[in-house]
Amino acid sequence: MANRIALTGDQTAAYAMKQIEPDVVAAYPITPQTEIVMSFSQYVADGEVKTEMIPVESEHSAMSACVGSAAAGARTMTATSANGLALMWEIVYIASSTRLPIVMPVVNRALSAPINIHCDHSDTMGTRDSGWIQFYCENAQEVYENLIIAPRIAEHPDILLPVMVCQDGFITSHAVEALEPFDDKDVKEFIGEYKPEQTLLDINKPLTYGPLDLQDYYFEHKRQQSEAMLNAKNKIPEVFDEFEKKFGKKFDFVERYKLDDADIAVVVLSSTAGNVKVVIDQLRDKGIKAGLLKPKIFRPFPDDEIIEALSGLKAVAVMDRSESFSNQGGPLFNEIRSAFYESDKKIPIVNYIFGLGGRDIDLEMIESVYNDLMKIVEAGKINKKVNYLGVR
Repeated sequence: MANRIALTGDQTAAYAMKQIEPDVVAAYPITPQTEIVMSFSQYVADGEVKTEMIPVESEHSAMSACVGSAAAGARTMTATSANGLALMWEIVYIASSTRLPIVMPVVNRALSAPINIHCDHSDTMGTRDSGWIQFYCENAQEVYENLIIAPRIAEHPDILLPVMVCQDGFITSHAVEALEPFDDKDVKEFIGEYKPEQTLLDINKPLTYGPLDLQDYYFEHKRQQSEAMLNAKNKIPEVFDEFEKKFGKKFDFVERYKLDDADIAVVVLSSTAGNVKVVIDQLRDKGIKAGLLKPKIFRPFPDDEIIEALSGLKAVAVMDRSESFSNQGGPLFNEIRSAFYESDKKIPIVNYIFGLGGRDIDLEMIESVYNDLMKIVEAGKINKKVNYLGVR
């Protein structure tokens, strides 16, 4: 492993892309993702990578160019955020439906309106049913390692699905952290050469991407996508094992923090997990058995791992940095409650929607969630299923 270097989360994503050295990157700048493509384009300009960098006029064009590139057999990457992701919405579905292993760092940012450039998860949660695999990262080191893993997952012959690697806008994307990168040679060896079985440029095996697909076959192709996501759930642990053998770091779908003997716990994605760990340590000093479960992958949804991790608890709070507008809570909350429907363990699960548009989440707010959980355990019932944390 190389020495530590100081990089922002965005610069970290660009550094990982440099080591991956994709054949093609087509991208358009949007705050707070701009620094990713800006930093990577500097690597291209300096001759540090052989990547074909395609500057386009919009995110819709960026993903369109990526679809064409990946269909032609090139290892392809892009990056985006918020309204940029929304603008490429149509092509996001095309990328997954045509089974193209594109890798895309996404910097989570609120969707307009009103216009807001700060963090919440409304952008990628909006694409949760688009057929993309989704990683959520707590810090720059996770951004780096997940991006190194992503091509191996996307390009796995039993998966062939695009991958988003998500980090929190400004909170991690623009904060400088100490990164421990791997050696370039080791990264290249782990990722390997991309050898697609089928490409548009293979004249000996002619094929068509994205044809008109009506009642006769459309349903079957959607079913194949479902099977690919199921395969991803089964095959991703194999990639994790190879990553551990190569770099000495163990990976899983979820991270547990002081859950083994916990009575109450919070479930949360991305950077907020770091704040929650601080609160847990403070509560433990007071004799309160608090814990954390951090899903690292949201698609495919790790239902078995989540049920196993939470089943022994007395009460759980799921914190969502996005609103589903269903009046039934946020996306993560609903996925977890659904997973528990047929479980023998019926534990109280409540939802806290927080941090929309970059609203600060401080330690006192998080502690109040644990205090509410203790009241639920004491009363033996939930008074309010969906709560809004830190709203005036």
